[in-house]
Amino acid sequence: MAASECKKVRLWRWRRSPLRRRSDVIEAWVVLCGWVFALVGALFAGMAAADAVVHSAQQQRAESRKVTAVLVKDAEDPGPSRVTTDHLVWATVRWTEPDGSTRTDEARVPPKAQAGSKVEVWTDRNGTIANEPLSESELVLHSIAGGVLAGAAGAGLVLGSTWVVRLGLERRRLEEWAEEWERMDTPWGWKTG
Repeated sequence: MAASECKKVRLWRWRRSPLRRRSDVIEAWVVLCGWVFALVGALFAGMAAADAVVHSAQQQRAESRKVTAVLVKDAEDPGPSRVTTDHLVWATVRWTEPDGSTRTDEARVPPKAQAGSKVEVWTDRNGTIANEPLSESELVLHSIAGGVLAGAAGAGLVLGSTWVVRLGLERRRLEEWAEEWERMDTPWGWKTG
């Protein structure tokens, strides 16, 4: 067989042909619309997610403040089996709010810190211990990761829906072929096989 005879015909569902069925045209439109919606949806979902991450981080930064707290009792060394990645341990600390009230809470401090030593902690607008706000580089990383994940999820949802529709069209096409074979096989009321 020559190479030109084996050549794959591109975009055959869009060309006029006596073999082309209505379901082929519908499938071509479904695939085209699915890819367009997946790309556009992924772009908008990614941008919206990245914007939401930035907005949330900026709000957290605006509501957080760093305070100097004092350890109430010695921080205990958790031992080698309970070492965390940041090498900090939980201990009770006390600090004074701007209104003069005294607050006590658990915070992450260096191990073996002595009672009475000062540590820097972050509090939220309610005066409870909070995580340190994201730095600019962390914010960029989080917004990019959130945008990529949301975009991929959006595109995956659209392409998955397109795939399900294509399965339905394929099932219908097989039923049509079976009906046509049945008509061709029994033109005079008897079966050949």
